[in-house]
Amino acid sequence: MNLFMKILGILILVAIAVGFYFRLTGDILTGDRIIGISVLASAFILMPVFLYVRWKGKRLKDYTLSDENMKKMRDRGID
Repeated sequence: MNLFMKILGILILVAIAVGFYFRLTGDILTGDRIIGISVLASAFILMPVFLYVRWKGKRLKDYTLSDENMKKMRDRGID
């Protein structure tokens, strides 16, 4: 999964660079479309995959301020 994320990230960066190249050569509409599709792909494909990989196997309860966690913090002397 990490390899997939790296390849997808590199492809998105290359697509953004190609989009800017098209904009510089004069085809602004095509460049804007390529950049837009790349940004959408990074937001709706790459980011959810990244979040899934990073949160896999972790419990949300460990990162929330519940009464139990507040009590643990007070016992340790962390305010």
